[in-house]
Amino acid sequence: MKKAFEVKNPDFELSPYTGMTKKHYIELAKYLLERAFKHVDSIDTPLNFPIVPGKTYPQPNAPDWRYRSAEFEALERTFTLAAPLIHVDPETTIKGINLRDYYSLQLYNAFTPGHANSLPLPEDLPDSNYQFTCEFGGLFKTLLLMPDTIWTNFTEKQKEEMVVTISKWAHHRTTQNNWRIFNIVTLSFLKKYGYEIDDELLKSHLLWVASYHSGDGWYLEQTYNYYSISLFIVYTTIWNRTFGDEYYPGIAEIIEKSAQKLMESLTSFFGRDGYINMWSRSICYRTWVSGAFPVAFMLKDKTSLDGGWARRLCSGSLLQFVTREEFFCNEIPSLGFYGQKEYMVQNYSCAGSPFLMFLPFICLALPDDSPFWTAKENEGMWETLGDQSKRTILESPGLVLVNHGKTGTSEIVPGKVYYDDPNYSKLVYNTHFPWEDHNPQGGTSMEYSYRSQDPRDVRGDDVNFYLTGLAVANDSEKNRAYTISQSMLFNGVRNGVLYRQAIMRKPPNNGVGYIIDLAEITIPGGVIRVDRSRLAFEYELTLGHFGLPHLNGEKAVVKQFEAEGKKVITAAIPGRQVALITYSGWDKLESLVHQNRNAEADESTVIYAYKKRMAKNPPMELMISVMLHKRDDSAWTEAELSPIKEIQIKEIMKGLSPLGAMITLQNGEQYEIDFKDIDGHRTC
Repeated sequence: MKKAFEVKNPDFELSPYTGMTKKHYIELAKYLLERAFKHVDSIDTPLNFPIVPGKTYPQPNAPDWRYRSAEFEALERTFTLAAPLIHVDPETTIKGINLRDYYSLQLYNAFTPGHANSLPLPEDLPDSNYQFTCEFGGLFKTLLLMPDTIWTNFTEKQKEEMVVTISKWAHHRTTQNNWRIFNIVTLSFLKKYGYEIDDELLKSHLLWVASYHSGDGWYLEQTYNYYSISLFIVYTTIWNRTFGDEYYPGIAEIIEKSAQKLMESLTSFFGRDGYINMWSRSICYRTWVSGAFPVAFMLKDKTSLDGGWARRLCSGSLLQFVTREEFFCNEIPSLGFYGQKEYMVQNYSCAGSPFLMFLPFICLALPDDSPFWTAKENEGMWETLGDQSKRTILESPGLVLVNHGKTGTSEIVPGKVYYDDPNYSKLVYNTHFPWEDHNPQGGTSMEYSYRSQDPRDVRGDDVNFYLTGLAVANDSEKNRAYTISQSMLFNGVRNGVLYRQAIMRKPPNNGVGYIIDLAEITIPGGVIRVDRSRLAFEYELTLGHFGLPHLNGEKAVVKQFEAEGKKVITAAIPGRQVALITYSGWDKLESLVHQNRNAEADESTVIYAYKKRMAKNPPMELMISVMLHKRDDSAWTEAELSPIKEIQIKEIMKGLSPLGAMITLQNGEQYEIDFKDIDGHRTC
């Protein structure tokens, strides 16, 4: 018997694609908690999951409060599933334990000073910010929306006892941006139910959060990422309807308008089947961005989002994971993406962290007559997209979203990234070809990987050796490894061409001698790259395609050939294929088998282009390539592998910029690649 979720008695009348209706959401929530509660012996047993060895917390010899934090995180984040079930039916039981009674008791114990399972108070710890604040925000976001779940279950005396702990953490120090939302939510809950708070502090947090709105419905969060959707839109929209509209209508209006704007592009982040993209940090949260779908039907003004398409994508994203056996570890969602992968998680996560991915279950708080439940599932714009590719440009966060009708995949093309991190800095992220970790030996998936052959770097001279003549100790060993872009800049879209810049070294090493100017033409099932290298000294460079996992121990099949002035390499596994075609600027095409870098398997294959330039002052070059993908086993046709009809490389473009090109496609479309003033258009 398969140890994963299966949709039983699917309703293909209302939901022809997933079979999922409200009844199935309830069944899935119960299924997930049934597995989690295998770690609970009785109503008196605190929820405590086995510690996962590796970088996640708590580490061996960690202070006691770190263990209390992990327990509280498990309790609060599983409440993401339990609360909607209690809301639907207060008598819901799991393993014979009444959920309402269990969470009421465990939270009362956690919030009552002096109890064996009570949380530490801020004054008991060094003055800093702690994970407790995050979990208070998650809990009271849920209780603002569904107070009937447990808050009304407490006596007034119990509430008074708990409010001491709640208030102290609500008023405590927080971090600079999205965490303010946690304080906002908790402070607002206290005020709503008649408890005294620092109103000026609440107002300050609100103004700070509103100041991060950047446009297109997006908010700045270190860089731009899913937190902008899940926290800045989902949490705050719940805050709007339950508190903000009444107490802070001005701030609520900012949030409402940004949420409405976000909904215009939300669906483009998902594949045709609802698959989410593995992108940005905290990827173990997976489907938490799908929480925006039910939130769309909590907006004050009618959303532009179709209810049937919203439920189809929301359900599809959940089924992407819960139907896989490898998704579960110790009976709960694994720390990884599809399965347990140490290299894909952050040190601030613990075993219970992934339960935040079930944020979409707030849909159970929607009334039965909500369009989210009543509309028939449909595929929205995919139904008319055909084999074409649709591109959505979000200039404010510097993101380009591509929906490939030919393959049913969706892509995120990032443009405002200021550090080297595979979660953010790759050339593109695809819903059905998850990213791979960086390989210091080169051939990194979906990255330009750079290795200096400058003799000064190889010797380990100081960066300013050529000015000072002094050989200061430098890490020559580090220089022998390939590195990925240190930042990605967004330079806009002109005449159908997307321009970005990959900065391969930052100051003081940079100056302006380590730039790759990126120009991209979207085509069905892929992209044409016409990239200009401005790399000033001796170097090696690789450009990797999507990694293909070796599933069930089956290696990828790689083929290679040359024809009519182009080099072609392809790789295939059952149901997925990639092709890389180069026309100029590259020496050869190769493939590598990677170990422990892929999201789906411990072994994977990456095909990539390679070049080496050993001139002391290498010239600028145009690197022209085509990167294709598909999700079937059909042979590549000559037409698929020949999207370009003609290439005209020009030293000086008519606009008086150096080294560009005219690209003519087989369908007759023409694109001018002109890097004129690209440095002046950069944004990050």
